[in-house]
Amino acid sequence: MNNRQAAGAVALLAYAWAAPCTAVGVCLLAAAWLFGARARIFAGVIEVALWPDGHPGPLARALPFTAITFGHSVIALTWREQDRLRAHEREHVRQYERWGVVFFIAYPLSSLWQVVRGRHYYWDNWFEVQARQAERMGWPRRQP
Repeated sequence: MNNRQAAGAVALLAYAWAAPCTAVGVCLLAAAWLFGARARIFAGVIEVALWPDGHPGPLARALPFTAITFGHSVIALTWREQDRLRAHEREHVRQYERWGVVFFIAYPLSSLWQVVRGRHYYWDNWFEVQARQAERMGWPRRQP
């Protein structure tokens, strides 16, 4: 097996490992599609804009996120937010590739651990700290 084949095998395994989480995102996409959401594939990730026209409705204020990632699917309010948050959300994609379905437990446990320590459940969550670091590095991810 040459390097290219090995890289392809690793990528295939990463997609398979995160697939149950991606399936959750695809189910949410299917429901949102009925209400006007649209999807595209960008660099191997399904990107969803809940309001593709760029004008979020009143429901957007009630949502606790601007973008959220499930495996290899990223759901954002608009395409503009999708573009703005790409580096941050791609770090979450990489986290799903490493953690697989365990991410669904590890993420809230990280938040709980921060609360127990008297810190903020979101801003101090280890996964969010990593994603903000990736965001500062930009997309595509650049090595320091």
